[in-house]
Amino acid sequence: MHWTMRIGGLIAAGALAAAAVPAVAQDGRMTPMAAPAEPNAIALGTGGVKDQPAPEAWFRQYGVAMTRNVSTATLTPFLPDPAKATGAAVIVAPGGGFLMLSMENEGWRVAKALADRGIAAFVLKYRLRPTPAAMGDFEQAVGAMFASVGKPQSRLSPDAAIAGLSDQIADGRAAVALVRARAKEWRVDPARIGMIGFSAGAMTTMATALAAPDTRLAFVAPIYGSMEAVKVPANAPPMFAVLAADDPLFARKGFGLIDAWQQANRPVEFHLYQAGGHGFGLGKKGTTSPGWFDAFVRWLDTNGVLAAK
Repeated sequence: MHWTMRIGGLIAAGALAAAAVPAVAQDGRMTPMAAPAEPNAIALGTGGVKDQPAPEAWFRQYGVAMTRNVSTATLTPFLPDPAKATGAAVIVAPGGGFLMLSMENEGWRVAKALADRGIAAFVLKYRLRPTPAAMGDFEQAVGAMFASVGKPQSRLSPDAAIAGLSDQIADGRAAVALVRARAKEWRVDPARIGMIGFSAGAMTTMATALAAPDTRLAFVAPIYGSMEAVKVPANAPPMFAVLAADDPLFARKGFGLIDAWQQANRPVEFHLYQAGGHGFGLGKKGTTSPGWFDAFVRWLDTNGVLAAK
């Protein structure tokens, strides 16, 4: 296994992925909402979650829909108009610290934007760690996670971190396998399937690509994910990475991930935006961070991903 990412402590840090400020901060209240209809969601059949005490629950925070206690992984297609379909496909992995998923901000909106560009997108609702059923208790659990972020004792060994992502890796692999299996139906080229992830979703993306290289991803795009160094295999996919210089989690800690890709002589493009914080999705107004999406599509095009082969 080539996966040696030093993500000790980032399992804890990932709880910040849903927003740039703590859940208990002003305007960050979590408001329960009815589960939205997901008629196109396809169960991946990867199993459940051990010791899950509560059912999946949806809520709004910062005006966007989120979910937690996901115990059944699903994949939801967002297909482009056949007249402008490029044949390229992207698995989209939202963030949320493995405690929740920012389905609207980092899932549906991103998938719709990709489909508008002729790229088939598939939102991965991957399994999460159990959280308390009561919203107040859940908010306290998220707050406690904030308190441990960055502390040396919160760091995990690489092996422990990898073991902690086994469910997410299995879900990522199953998502890629499903898109390949139905590629003809969805007008997708099996050789042009990549994965994009946000924060904890970026970790899921990198783990899927590097711990399970047989997924044969055409590209990976970690968006405001960890910049820690990894051991890069010779056949690692091209990478497009994005980070804001004021990210409270991953900025000012070096760019080991980018350096590792370069040293392995693998294609990499990296955009460091002056401002944007964490959890900005398609971009934060008043900053240059919204430019990442257009840059990503241009990068895909330049690398031949959007051209039929």
